[in-house]
Amino acid sequence: MDYPAIDLADPRALRALCRETKPGLIVNAAAYTAVDKAESEPALALAINGTAPGVLAREARQLGAVLVHYSTDYVFDGSKREPWREDDAPAPLNEYGRTKLEGDLAIARSGCKHLIFRTTWVYGPRGKNFLATMLNLAATRGELRVVADQRGAPTSSLFLAEATVRAIRAIPREGVASGIYNLSAGGETTWASFAEAIFARAAGRPGFRAPRVIRIPSSDYPTPARRPAYSVLDPAKFTAAFGFAPTSWESQLDAVFAALPAG
Repeated sequence: MDYPAIDLADPRALRALCRETKPGLIVNAAAYTAVDKAESEPALALAINGTAPGVLAREARQLGAVLVHYSTDYVFDGSKREPWREDDAPAPLNEYGRTKLEGDLAIARSGCKHLIFRTTWVYGPRGKNFLATMLNLAATRGELRVVADQRGAPTSSLFLAEATVRAIRAIPREGVASGIYNLSAGGETTWASFAEAIFARAAGRPGFRAPRVIRIPSSDYPTPARRPAYSVLDPAKFTAAFGFAPTSWESQLDAVFAALPAG
């Protein structure tokens, strides 16, 4: 089914679409996700990540609809060394995290029925993401320098889609327990170890040669936006509310490889 294109930076267009279609469920899976570019485009990032979710939330309240929205581990500063809980105080290090937090707060203020799913290190079998970047670089390089001092849980888009459907179906008859829920893969790893796991699974593909992964600190790979050092999220609240626990990042990676084109 084809859906009309919509400019998330245009509040009037968002309001018009909601009022025309009158949905009972709104799933906002779109965001400004160019983390480094957001440092030089904070107004656009805020329009898409902060203002647009607030518009959708207010329309959802008027319609009596449920809003499902996706947030990020980047609302935290990474200073903890144990999984972050939903009630931990946010302190984003960059414009992307700050604008995503604004979206979370706007939804909560609206009073609409909502589920905000915070997730981490999202990738999948399509689009631009870490897995695609690693496989593309492997085709031309014999070694890759990858950051090894940031920890998180790589979470596949396939899992997020399936978990969202299951969570929506598990909403109790009496209504939605509105709030923020951590929804990311089980376990934790580093970007360097994630890269090695990707190459290990790609090793059986015709013509693939795994590059050597050189582990480096974040200081050796400076970027415009600072990243949190520890991004692991505690899924206990989600598990208790919806009756199932997130699968491990390793099993999610296996599922993504099974969905990749043969080439």
